[in-house]
Amino acid sequence: MAHTCLLPFNHIRGWITPYEHRITSRCARSERVCCKVWSRSGVRDEPGGDRDTIDREGQGYDADDWDVASGRDEGPDVGRDGRHPPGAPDKARVAELTHTLLEEIGEDPEREGLVDTPLRVARSLSYLTSGYRQSLVGVVGNALYAEDYDELLLVRDIEFYSLCEHHMLPFFGRAHVAYLPAGRVLGLSKLPRIVELYARRLQLQERLTREIAVAVQTVTRPRGVGVVLEAEHLCMAMRGVRKPGSRTVTSCLLGELDADPGRRAEFLALVRRE
Repeated sequence: MAHTCLLPFNHIRGWITPYEHRITSRCARSERVCCKVWSRSGVRDEPGGDRDTIDREGQGYDADDWDVASGRDEGPDVGRDGRHPPGAPDKARVAELTHTLLEEIGEDPEREGLVDTPLRVARSLSYLTSGYRQSLVGVVGNALYAEDYDELLLVRDIEFYSLCEHHMLPFFGRAHVAYLPAGRVLGLSKLPRIVELYARRLQLQERLTREIAVAVQTVTRPRGVGVVLEAEHLCMAMRGVRKPGSRTVTSCLLGELDADPGRRAEFLALVRRE
């Protein structure tokens, strides 16, 4: 049976951060350089090839080039098109557009209760989309430690808030993030920070779930990763079908947590435990 390595690619709004782009590595099972590419259009495998050629073209980074424990951050924080990640939004411009929007819905932007609303909205959107201006490397820092612990490590009930990219309405809930260490562990606070990194963007819950899982795998190089998200979507509660209280559950299992039924059952049992 053909074997495919699970290696991440995360393409967001035309730009990528160094270790969210594409990682090439020599697969221990297939003894070849292989790469899995994740994008909005789906998932595709790239054939094995000359890793040096890939790196010289600036389209890949060897997994060994990222040594978080020593604080190394190699490679420019730019995408293939040469653009840097977007900076903070122009608050004056966002406030101006919000002022116009208030007029379009029939409100008076100059009345007492709304006079400062455009600037408040600009500040709020800047915070709620701050994940675009952060990178996985920056969030994790040097909080990766050598430790001979090889059992399941789970952080449950991580609260998160995000914006649905279809209606820009909130969806929110709890994330459960676990991994099976392989010689090193991540500082516990970094798992919630990884969740926030991807939640503070315009999102789909399905994509958010996988991005968190792939990020944990990229950083820790574990034997397995499991992520479950449970969320309520206001685009389903306030409008449209109008079903408040309904919750959407998504999961992403990688490595042993996907392939080993016993490990998978252990993870899901711990997630469900009250």
